[in-house]
Amino acid sequence: MDQTIQSLFQFIKNSPSCFHAAMSMAKQLEAAGYHELKEYDSWRLQPGGRYYMERNQSSIVAFQLPMQEATHFQITASHSDSPSFKLKPKAEMDVYGTYIKLNVEGYGGMLCSTWFDRPLAIAGRAVIKTKQGIVSRLVHIDEDLVLIPNVAIHMNRNANSNISYNIQNDLLPLYAMKQEDDVMDVIAAAAGCDKTAVINTELFLYNRQQGSVWGAHKEFISAPQLDDLECAFTALQGFLQAKAEHSAVNIFCCFDNEEVGSGTKQGADSTMLHDVLARIADGMGMEAGKLPQMIARSIMLSADNAHSLHPNHSELHDPSNPIFMNRGIVIKHSARQSYTTDALSAAVFKALCEKVNVPVQEFVNRSDIPGGGTLGSISASHVSILSCDIGLAQLAMHSAYETAGVQDVQDMIKVMRCFYETNIDLRGDAIKLR
Repeated sequence: MDQTIQSLFQFIKNSPSCFHAAMSMAKQLEAAGYHELKEYDSWRLQPGGRYYMERNQSSIVAFQLPMQEATHFQITASHSDSPSFKLKPKAEMDVYGTYIKLNVEGYGGMLCSTWFDRPLAIAGRAVIKTKQGIVSRLVHIDEDLVLIPNVAIHMNRNANSNISYNIQNDLLPLYAMKQEDDVMDVIAAAAGCDKTAVINTELFLYNRQQGSVWGAHKEFISAPQLDDLECAFTALQGFLQAKAEHSAVNIFCCFDNEEVGSGTKQGADSTMLHDVLARIADGMGMEAGKLPQMIARSIMLSADNAHSLHPNHSELHDPSNPIFMNRGIVIKHSARQSYTTDALSAAVFKALCEKVNVPVQEFVNRSDIPGGGTLGSISASHVSILSCDIGLAQLAMHSAYETAGVQDVQDMIKVMRCFYETNIDLRGDAIKLR
């Protein structure tokens, strides 16, 4: 197996929740010489410095300062969360005094049918009482722990017809036979404390199935959470590999809560990005008024996966703009601006791809299927930056096990590295790439 694909699979394995994804990225940044900053501290930044900060343990922003005077920002944005099921408080539910099932609610728009009849685990964080005060600890119960059982076809003759699912009735996972200890004992042990110390939790089900490379020529990959950990991984690798010698501040962002609208303090629909840009300007001792000038010359790539043409349902895709796995990076367009790409930003991205000999595809939804939105347009409502929505073609988005292309992983890293190494000089509608 290709080393890059192995690294992607390992990253996904290390990232069973948004909190673990942020921790995994932080470890890679620290290994590359990046220093953590705290939002509640003063920032004293040095030319050429490498820094990162986290918010809520689930969103992360890293940046590298130029040695020369900074003129603008070059930003990529992805997201750390994936559709899943979140455990409710008092999650245990008794079934006839014999079984214990767990009470959950949906997080994001998952493909419910794909979660049945597969062993699932639990990950997230627990907030606990200690002698030093209240602290948050990550929880990863890395074992086959629960399962959502299907109803046998003998009891549901419509199971293979069009069917809708009720999470409260149909998708509660079986946890155990009735016993004295409960799920909080297991959670507390994973958090390294007694269960009486657990104040609250944010815990999610996740699919433990390992990533796979398959196909006649090993051209496909399948794994959990490719949306959007594949883009987070490739953007981070491009960021870390880039050898920038220009006047831009290179920034890598990975936000949380994209799957539920981004409207949190750690989501793209918050002040987080603008806060970081302002702190950078202040930490570098820039004069008042310099930040808006820098923002006006900046550019962002919003990276979130796109829908590859489905081999069994080509009628669901735009008839003249189909996209395919392993056929290039995808630029996403929408007349209603659910994607923030415009003609100018698309031209810049195409030029970057051309520099590294990577093909480009362009995605639009069918006019009668509105499709979804993503980070770019949400973030642009807080920081007005030229933006291009891009992604990698994949099948079965929001399935518990998604599919994408092997070649696309390498291609995205090449383009992201080129983005960070190229000085993109934006002056209004005139742009030079150096």
